[in-house]
Amino acid sequence: MTFSTLTDILIPSFENTSFIRLILSSPQDKTGDLNKVTVRLIELKDEKKLSFLYTYKTKTVTKNHRIEEGAKLADKLFAETFTLCVIFGTEADHSFRRTKKSKILYKKSKPTHSEEDFSAVHNMKKKRMITLENNIWLQRLGVAKNGMVTGGMSGKFRQINRFVETIDGLIDSSDLKGKPELSVYDMGSGKGYLTFAVYDFFVNQLKIKADITGIEYRRDLADICNDIACECKFTGLKFLQGSISDFDIPACDILIALHACDTATDDALFNGIRSGAEVIVVSPCCHKQIRKQLHIENELREITRHGILEERMAEMTTDSLRALMLEAHGYSVNVFEYISDEHTHKNIMITAVKQKKTADSSVYLEKIGGLKKFFGIRKFYLEELFNNS
Repeated sequence: MTFSTLTDILIPSFENTSFIRLILSSPQDKTGDLNKVTVRLIELKDEKKLSFLYTYKTKTVTKNHRIEEGAKLADKLFAETFTLCVIFGTEADHSFRRTKKSKILYKKSKPTHSEEDFSAVHNMKKKRMITLENNIWLQRLGVAKNGMVTGGMSGKFRQINRFVETIDGLIDSSDLKGKPELSVYDMGSGKGYLTFAVYDFFVNQLKIKADITGIEYRRDLADICNDIACECKFTGLKFLQGSISDFDIPACDILIALHACDTATDDALFNGIRSGAEVIVVSPCCHKQIRKQLHIENELREITRHGILEERMAEMTTDSLRALMLEAHGYSVNVFEYISDEHTHKNIMITAVKQKKTADSSVYLEKIGGLKKFFGIRKFYLEELFNNS
């Protein structure tokens, strides 16, 4: 087979619906921040587009392009940024590799994935969106009215849909994919925006049975959310009054804790790991426990002389320790900016997907010990929870 660019293979695969996904990896610049780009076909507002997921060392970014524009961009990225490209299809896989002498090696092989495995992709996986029309819970929570986003709530609506996209991607990358029923606990559910969104998405988009429980300390909010769930006939959604630290959850598939203050995030992580959750999603708020202990006896003490920088140092240190603890318990972890800080400054998200291969926990626990020593930290609350359990 002869070809001049990736588009010679991409465009026909779009036309005959054999395209599954494209992965660009092995960057030419090993010191750069961009590690990989994954390209999928989606349908957005009744138009077919290519969705590019850029995976950086510290974040992920999604950008959508029209078909021809996206195909040219993929070709350009391979030519200028990456040395390896694989196009997965139902009929065949196509791999391209650039050698050190800039020679392109091409190989066509049998398809890695069957059409049955990716039937949803072949039928044009739609962009997951929470609909505005006739959506009772969005109206009752003040997000929408008469099928339109309420003034001042556009940021909240974007946040809701971004979260749904995040959950969708995590399920796809975990053992939960294809499971007909999912159990979820949302620790510190607040007004329930995202709790309702996840239930709506699971039941009305994914068409699976969902058992979702929101835990909220303020009884008035729990009661309001239960009334709305009843009005929406969301029979698998309920809200319980209680604190995160006092609530022991049973086995569950997904654990969520967004903006739980200080060590409440650690209590949620402890609950999620102990319950065997396949997916854990937290967005930490406040980092007082570690900040109070910072005692740096090296050059970094010049940073912590300034209050705002000390606060950010405490945030980074705390969340690094949390990520290591999750890895020690067999999770693949990603820490990234969830949404832009124009809507909320609490925009760091930690996601964890349970891996089949058991991790060597001693490696990560040793790293935790090293960080504690470096920053003069005596106690790490999440570590203490496991030590005392």
